[in-house]
Amino acid sequence: MDLDKPPSRQPAQQHPEGCLVVAIRLPVRIVALVLVVPVRMAWDALVVAGRFLRDTVLRPCGRALLWLGKVLVVQPLTALWRYVVVPVGRALAWLGRTLVVVPLVWCHRHVLTPAGHALVRLARGIGAILAWVYARVLVPVGVGIATAAAWLARHLVVIPARWLYDWILAPVGRAIAWCARGLGRLLALLVTGVGWVLYWVARILIVLPALALWRWILAPVGRVLALVGREVWDALGHAWRVAGRISLAVGRFLATLLRWTFVEPVRWVYRSVLTPVGHAVRDAVLRPVAAAARAVGRTTRQALTAARESVRQARADVRRMLFGEPRGREAVARGEPALKKARTLEQRTRREMSPPTRG
Repeated sequence: MDLDKPPSRQPAQQHPEGCLVVAIRLPVRIVALVLVVPVRMAWDALVVAGRFLRDTVLRPCGRALLWLGKVLVVQPLTALWRYVVVPVGRALAWLGRTLVVVPLVWCHRHVLTPAGHALVRLARGIGAILAWVYARVLVPVGVGIATAAAWLARHLVVIPARWLYDWILAPVGRAIAWCARGLGRLLALLVTGVGWVLYWVARILIVLPALALWRWILAPVGRVLALVGREVWDALGHAWRVAGRISLAVGRFLATLLRWTFVEPVRWVYRSVLTPVGHAVRDAVLRPVAAAARAVGRTTRQALTAARESVRQARADVRRMLFGEPRGREAVARGEPALKKARTLEQRTRREMSPPTRG
């Protein structure tokens, strides 16, 4: 059995593999193949059983349930919708239109619309009055008050505040800013020194040992573990494919064995024994019995027809003896002209085309 990897698309340049890779690959693939073959065969058996169950049980049950749902749910709901809900909805729509929409439209057209127009005209008149009061009264008063307030604010607030800012607040703020800049520079120097000391302490005590641990211990161990994991994964994949081929061969062998031990004998018995016996029974027993049954049925129908005619004739004879011959229908004059007296278009045409007689 070939346990190497299947040919895959790889670049033209391949790096040579070390002896550690080769030493790990062969035992891992053997163990994976031994462990995976039973799992793959069980999986294939479950797949075959599931397909058989789907084709023989689940699909017919699903079709039956679909038919039952259509008969018991869809068709009643369709009939309910078509013959109950739709007529009731149309009746309710007609009632709603007649009892609600039409009165509301009439109320809106003949009551609310004129009232709204009247309110709009009233509002326009009030608005015109208010606009005149605003333009002629409130605006002049507001302009005068605003002018007086601006003059008072300028002489009582703005000018004193500007003098206070120029001669008191600005010099004090400049002195405070100069002191704050000096204090900030001092704090910056202190923080820079402390940060530099902490940086070197952390680098010597933490970074360099961690870097050495990563470079000389964790990275080699990680590469080894990655190599082992990759080989295990490849081995499992290869073992799964090989197990699939083994399972396929076993399945074909079992199918062939079942065919030659059960299916072919049953087929031969059906073709060589049951079919000729069935044909012989059909030709010797069933067809004559069917022909005899058809003949008996035909004779019975003829006898019943003759008996029915005889009974009808006897009944007619008895009625004739008791009540006599039935009277024929008398002709009733309908007031129509006889054939000779009737005038037709053809007779009138002949009369007009005939030459006049000399008297």
